[in-house]
Amino acid sequence: MAVTDEAIEKIKGMIVSGALRPGDRLPKESELAAGLGLSRNSLREAVRALSLIRILDVRQGDGTYVTSLDPQLLLEALSFVVDFHRDDTVLEFLAVRRILEPAATAMAAVRISEQQLDALTAQLDRLGESPSVEDLVACDLEFHRGIVHSSGNSVLCSLLDGLSGPTTRARVWRGLTQEDAVARTLREHRAILAALRDRDAEAARSWATVHIASVEQWLRSSL
Repeated sequence: MAVTDEAIEKIKGMIVSGALRPGDRLPKESELAAGLGLSRNSLREAVRALSLIRILDVRQGDGTYVTSLDPQLLLEALSFVVDFHRDDTVLEFLAVRRILEPAATAMAAVRISEQQLDALTAQLDRLGESPSVEDLVACDLEFHRGIVHSSGNSVLCSLLDGLSGPTTRARVWRGLTQEDAVARTLREHRAILAALRDRDAEAARSWATVHIASVEQWLRSSL
């Protein structure tokens, strides 16, 4: 094991064991290095790596702290990583979204408030019947983000947020090339919203599946 990897594992061990908790300040560099049997250079590299993935927060002049370890914070790195996807893996990202998002939509059906439903309805009304592809895709992202947020599961919300990048370009491409894509997307949004208003979890799940599968099916036939 590389020295830096060993340092990362030892700091991770301290956090997982509870020796370091969210918000705790790490001991001074010299003390921590001696306590873990590490060189100060390898410790420094480990701290730098763990700060990049939001495990640690380095505050100049104040020391290094364990972050809140909130799922949304930790999963920020996911969206950065998936932006490096190859175009031929977009279908795989869509397949993952097809598994996760309908489940989140079904969960939202029993949790979403009337105020949130009204906000989603207003969002669709503002978009109108003939939006530009760019406006439609931006609305699509916000529409689904609002629904997933209402599922009450922050991990699921963060995962789907992180996966949105690769599938966004596919949705723009579809909107520009498929004749009825805009109208179809608007109809599917209204159907999902109607199922949510009816508190029908299975109908909401089914419409969300249809919505994502239609993009997937179009992309598969276009590649």
